Amino acid sequence: MQIGLIGSGNMARAMARGWGESVLCTDSGSGSAQALVDELGGERVAGNRELAERADLIVLCHKPYHLDAVAEELSGLATPVASVLGATSTTALQAAYPQSQVFALMPNTAVEVRQGVVVYAEREPDPNFALDRELERQVLALFGRLGKVVTVPERLLATATAISGVGPAYQALLAEAQVDAAVRKGLGSQLAAELVTATMSGSAALIEAKGYDTLAVRREVTSPGGSTARGLEALEAAGVRAAFQDAIEAVVSPPGSR
Repeated sequence: MQIGLIGSGNMARAMARGWGESVLCTDSGSGSAQALVDELGGERVAGNRELAERADLIVLCHKPYHLDAVAEELSGLATPVASVLGATSTTALQAAYPQSQVFALMPNTAVEVRQGVVVYAEREPDPNFALDRELERQVLALFGRLGKVVTVPERLLATATAISGVGPAYQALLAEAQVDAAVRKGLGSQLAAELVTATMSGSAALIEAKGYDTLAVRREVTSPGGSTARGLEALEAAGVRAAFQDAIEAVVSPPGSR
């Protein structure tokens, strides 16, 4: 399947690195498409319409507010469209691309190392639209090469991506905070970073192995009155749960949308 990327920013580059194969790509004049081609191969195409005519699947990686303008460039074409645009529903995509099969997905940047999470919006039944299930299977298999694909009802896409889409930034912040704390106690920053990231990776695998029973994992580490119990108490007192609740509210319901 020949992939065509409209927009060549951070997410496009992460996906292209994860797929590890030549892509067609465009940009709006930033030079990012040529940089992507120089790194990974493929071809910077002069315009979006030419890209759409040559690709088997268009992946929309541009800014969400460019949806209508880009769609107008591709008017009349029926090339399938996969979108990784934030806050853009399949209803909006279908309205913009009425002749195409459209798919709304939200990956995170860990797709670069094929350890990403890709949230797929399952569209509501529509008597006026026949979804090509075989094409859907192919698109999900393509994104499945980048990590774990999770299907959610479209109404929950924003909430799901408020965890997974922004998750790498949150995890990086948690790692950074732990490294900084360890450095203040005398540990070298490189060693602290190795310890923190290896522990995060192993803990994620352990939680998954235990059927996502986070309480069981915590109980196995925490002895009554022990050091882990004291550390957890300090985190709770600092409001770690409230902080993450505030974060998800900020992402799902930004100022001005309430």
